[in-house]
Amino acid sequence: MGLRIGIIGAGFGGLAASCVLAARGHTVTLFDRAARVGGVAAQFESHGFRFDTGPTSLTAPHFLARIFEEAGRKLDDRVTLVRLDPQERAFFDDGSTRDLIAGGDEATRTYLETGGALRQARERFFFKRAIGRPRDLLDRDLVQPPFADLLGLLPGSSVASFTRRHVGDPQLRVLLESLTRDNGSPPARMPALLASGAVTQIADGIYHPLGGMRAVAVALEALLRELGGEVRLATAIEKIEQVAGKAIGLRIEGGPTLQFDAVVSNANSTRTLQDLVGTGGDDEPSCSALVLCLGLDQRYEHLAHRNALFSADRAGELSAIFDHGELASDPTCYVTAPSRSDPDTAPDGGEAMQVLVQVPYLRPHHDWHAMWPSYRRVILDRLMRIGGMADLESRIVVEHHLTPQDFHDRYRLQNGAVYGQSSDGLAGLFKAGVRSRQLAGLYLAGGSAQPGAGVPMALLSGWLAADTLDRDGRSGTLAI
Repeated sequence: MGLRIGIIGAGFGGLAASCVLAARGHTVTLFDRAARVGGVAAQFESHGFRFDTGPTSLTAPHFLARIFEEAGRKLDDRVTLVRLDPQERAFFDDGSTRDLIAGGDEATRTYLETGGALRQARERFFFKRAIGRPRDLLDRDLVQPPFADLLGLLPGSSVASFTRRHVGDPQLRVLLESLTRDNGSPPARMPALLASGAVTQIADGIYHPLGGMRAVAVALEALLRELGGEVRLATAIEKIEQVAGKAIGLRIEGGPTLQFDAVVSNANSTRTLQDLVGTGGDDEPSCSALVLCLGLDQRYEHLAHRNALFSADRAGELSAIFDHGELASDPTCYVTAPSRSDPDTAPDGGEAMQVLVQVPYLRPHHDWHAMWPSYRRVILDRLMRIGGMADLESRIVVEHHLTPQDFHDRYRLQNGAVYGQSSDGLAGLFKAGVRSRQLAGLYLAGGSAQPGAGVPMALLSGWLAADTLDRDGRSGTLAI
């Protein structure tokens, strides 16, 4: 007999967990305080322009495909993915550019070959079962030769040191290190194993879903409903009810308490514990981000779908953000120009450009209402000068932006940290486990839980949470 499971949050982790559990015969009710599914994968539309205001592309689509396969469906029947080539175009302060192409130059191929071991190790140790602390690795099914797989776990080996060891070209190094940005920490502090994300992207490709990232969320919602799951939108959860240290239900804000056998939270793991469980949870947040959406009346043909305009002082930029909690004076701008892959994003001849800039997570002295106008000027100047868009400002038809305060308030992300918790050192490997240690019957899914941030990891986290819960229920280790 299936379990009654309540799931908090309809982001990618919550949607994935819901679909897997429903496919395995459980009774699933998915709640979200918003009036739509997708979490931060939201869209803004105005005057014929459509913008993704959260993630803009998909890597490792096999994690998404597995969710549909659990239900006997095919991803290709639900979502159309366009493979991007080049994967990214880099712009540097000296006026040079560089395209990242799978299997491109010899240096990139060498990086892929040497990074393959990191990818295999991460998949072996962190993608197959619930892991929340180092001792969880001491399992006879996991720890077996070759022990060399564990070298990437050593704290002294970072993404930066790994890349420096294998890539001599400084510009290519900066580009490759930037592919790990979804982890929300500087490359010099992230364990080398996280370079596996960059390896996976280059080897397996990066994709744009037609209709934007929201199309993925909508497809998962449709799958859940087909499987008999209930979706309750515009419904906020006030508290996870518990008895004798076990989750037994959810109290709806301004409404009743509903009984469940287990709960999965796709909310930020720290805020889940603080706000819904009433326990501690003070992990260091990752960095945050600014998102600037610009509807333009012309396309800039020299741009690729994805572009990175790198700071001339990358070390200084990272130090400002991560060491001092301040804005970088010369920020790197990540620019998505999707109309070349998805013409429906903008009127004919126009562009629905999204610009993302990493910034510190919210500090008490940050007032984004006051800070935004001057930093907007900094960003536009960089786009015009480094990005070769000299007349950009005169081309703006629509403008919209999100700050760390918006991510904190609207999506309840801890201090606006869009990448979950910090990935410094071992924290980059051991996120909050999908099986909560604080409360029996509570499972965690999403970018702040195992295995980490980014869309593919959130989908995998949802699968891991669902698989772990399902196994616990079938083995009798989940007390009901």
